[in-house]
Amino acid sequence: MIAANNVIATQCAARGRTCIRRVVRTPARWDRIVALAKTFGTTLPAAPDPHALSAFLTARRVADPQRFPDLSLSVIKLLGPGEYVVETPGAPTTGHFGLAIDDYTHGTAPNRRYADLLVQRLIKAMLSGAPAPYSDSDLARLASHCTEQEDNARRAARLVHKQSAAVMLAPKVGTTFDAIVTGVTDHGTFARVLAPPVEGRVMNANGALDVGDRVRVRLVHTDPEKGFIDFATNGR
Repeated sequence: MIAANNVIATQCAARGRTCIRRVVRTPARWDRIVALAKTFGTTLPAAPDPHALSAFLTARRVADPQRFPDLSLSVIKLLGPGEYVVETPGAPTTGHFGLAIDDYTHGTAPNRRYADLLVQRLIKAMLSGAPAPYSDSDLARLASHCTEQEDNARRAARLVHKQSAAVMLAPKVGTTFDAIVTGVTDHGTFARVLAPPVEGRVMNANGALDVGDRVRVRLVHTDPEKGFIDFATNGR
């Protein structure tokens, strides 16, 4: 899949065709990724380096496959979400930092993603020598729409998951769990319980935690209707 999407993107560029790209930008919190790697005895470059990150993650997957998903989740959260953008021939490419490649698109699943359908239509026109079915401005609007709808779908899925989890955890208020911090934002600090794998807000973090930290948390409240799951650090 990765190879196919890479070829699609490079072929569009080689033939002078505008294409929708799937990009993951250079992470703003690379310093935290460096700090996480250091806890495993690995020194990553001070400047963001996707190849060094890939080598580190590959080594950790081999060294500790049982705990690797927790590390992988932390890194994914720090990398940030992907997005769809339009890149015209000759323009600098943004690239996909998570995959460590410069040219990437989504064109292999037109049956489940609208962006892939758009790319398939662009490929069909390119191979037949026909004009592109969309103008650059239309593609830019559609790429932005695809990103927005992906975000909406992710939020909806997250809400349903958290509502279900809140119902399941309601009888366990007061129970203490092992967890890993998955997010630190202006809206609060969030942690994912390892068993069962659900995420909630740490109500008393007070800036003392960061992504990737392992903590013991106590379940203090759930609200199934709103999908709220509230934790407190153990002992508080």
